[in-house]
Amino acid sequence: MSANRSSFEKLQRDRAKKAKQALKREKKLDKSADIDLDEEARVSVSDFGEDLSAADLLKLVETLHKQFDDGKISFEEFEDQKTELFARLPVD
Repeated sequence: MSANRSSFEKLQRDRAKKAKQALKREKKLDKSADIDLDEEARVSVSDFGEDLSAADLLKLVETLHKQFDDGKISFEEFEDQKTELFARLPVD
């Protein structure tokens, strides 16, 4: 008995699927690389899109804490921004 071989169409589908996954992976890495937080710039949650990863959100929280510790933002602004950031964290 001979082994079942994949059809040419199946091979093309598999290659297309892998290429699509590679593009998605590359796009995701580019998106997270775009989020460079400058210590001098103020963090504003509304500046960032809806699709931030949990790691990116935690970086924003860390920057927010540093800005509050340095006296660049008020306590009220700090609490408002922090609450909004924590609300956007994905819960599994």
